[in-house]
Amino acid sequence: MEIIKHRQKILLCILLLAAILRTWSLGSGDTLSDEVLYSFRAIGMLDFDEAADQTTPLEWFDPYIPAWTKLSFHDHPPLVFFIQHIFMSIFGETLFAFRLPSTLLGIASVYLLYIIGTRLYGRQAGLIAAGLFGTTVNHVVISRLGLQESYVIFFILLAIYFFLKAETHKKQYIGVGIAVGLGLLTKYTTGILIPIFLTYMLICRREDFKYRFLWVGTLISIIIFSPVIIYNFKLYQAVGHFDFQLSFIVGQNPEVWGVQPGKEEFPSLISRAAAFFPNLFNFNSWVFLALFAGSSVTFFVSLAKNIKETIRRHIFLLIILFWFALLIIGFIGPSFRFLAMLTPFMALATGILVVNVAEVRLPQFVQKSNFRNIITVLSLCLEILYSINSQLLPYPKATEIWAWSPVRFENYNWGYHELDEWMREKTEGKMPALAFEQKYHFVSAIHKEALAKAERNGKQPMSALFVYDKNINSIAQLWIMDRLQIYHAWPIITADTYIQFLNEKGADYFDRMGFQEIYYIFPTEKVPWKKPPHVTDTGGKLEEALTKNKLQPAIILENKRGEQAFRIYRNDIKPAP
Repeated sequence: MEIIKHRQKILLCILLLAAILRTWSLGSGDTLSDEVLYSFRAIGMLDFDEAADQTTPLEWFDPYIPAWTKLSFHDHPPLVFFIQHIFMSIFGETLFAFRLPSTLLGIASVYLLYIIGTRLYGRQAGLIAAGLFGTTVNHVVISRLGLQESYVIFFILLAIYFFLKAETHKKQYIGVGIAVGLGLLTKYTTGILIPIFLTYMLICRREDFKYRFLWVGTLISIIIFSPVIIYNFKLYQAVGHFDFQLSFIVGQNPEVWGVQPGKEEFPSLISRAAAFFPNLFNFNSWVFLALFAGSSVTFFVSLAKNIKETIRRHIFLLIILFWFALLIIGFIGPSFRFLAMLTPFMALATGILVVNVAEVRLPQFVQKSNFRNIITVLSLCLEILYSINSQLLPYPKATEIWAWSPVRFENYNWGYHELDEWMREKTEGKMPALAFEQKYHFVSAIHKEALAKAERNGKQPMSALFVYDKNINSIAQLWIMDRLQIYHAWPIITADTYIQFLNEKGADYFDRMGFQEIYYIFPTEKVPWKKPPHVTDTGGKLEEALTKNKLQPAIILENKRGEQAFRIYRNDIKPAP
């Protein structure tokens, strides 16, 4: 089988296909995961999201906030936030803007895997690995999200690329240092590269320890990562503990993070080990897993035939898989985003399988039918269809697992995206004429700056109040409501706060403030709500009171199924005499 006869054209097709799968309808669908937490803070490089279970130094030190708090964030290093900040500054505060960097790095990662696979196992293996990696559902979804993992995978592959080149050109260790430093500035999990490289060097490249470029690269990595080091040093000096992630690693349990989001899912080694293979199965297509299983079988067959040569040939890949498996099972847990870090190396192992099969002498009729070509193309087509069904269609077809992946966190279409678009349309070209007093000085400063900027841009004041049911999803609330309230000073409050104001300040309070119109936003049972015990009945009672007063929904927002998602009432207030 000669699949590399037109390898440049094939590679271009792979990259084009990877780009389509990652960019198609990138800014549509509901966003209901941690990507919102990151993108929200990235808008103003503000380490704050008003979460009761995870406060930040800005809240602790307000109004006298130390300068070093700008060096990092309380739960993650700052690079992803900074990159998303740049993209949203250019393209606006949209899902497309904060997801685009992940997408671009995801496409670049496909190319990097091709180069790595080519260097380790030849062009055939590189092309096949890139093809599978570019189409497999787990990396497609990671590349379509504003999470750190697409960045982490890119920097890991970039560091490995330079590391492989450093075998013959020692100056490439500088590139390794830059890639590792940027990776650490993205997320601590990139640090798994350190034991990977050390293990391989101790076994196969001990002489490299004497080269100065290795140590120059190490120093560069530390310098790049130094803002986070300084941040943690200053934080420990100020409050006696490190940031959220580092505190967890070293066994600290600060009271300010009594609830540790993301840490409770796999609290023990047993729970992590027990969930590893089930999650690996759930978060990847059966085609991809079948091919990887086949590669594992061929490896053990080769091992039985010639253990020394097999280990020699695959030692670097084995070291990578070992340390990543240890990281996931031993420490961070097999969530889909962490399992995604295994995906490029599983794809590479599968590329080796196809090459090995190609070297096997098959019966004449099998060879004439191009059996192996058909299997390769068929596998890629099935993987493409699986990813399209899982990520690009508004709603997947057929049965879960066999036809689509449950990893659809950001591509559901309940109607939150439609609410976001309505709020965006309603406030476009306008500025709030009225605002509420803020709890924190730094939020007040943001409001003052936002209003001044809006005035300079010629935006027209609008005396509107937005009231929403507190039961809407917390993440959706952060992106749709809190973003406009905190960064743009729009008067947006919950139904609970609205009723509290009326009870404490009188039924005509909002009239006296000068509001001329009030919009009431209520979710239907077709959208996901907050999880108990945070659900209240205040919103339902408020809507009932509005309907008793003969107020009817002015706007009904539907999801992509045509189902009613949100009811919006409008109440026009007569200006006070």
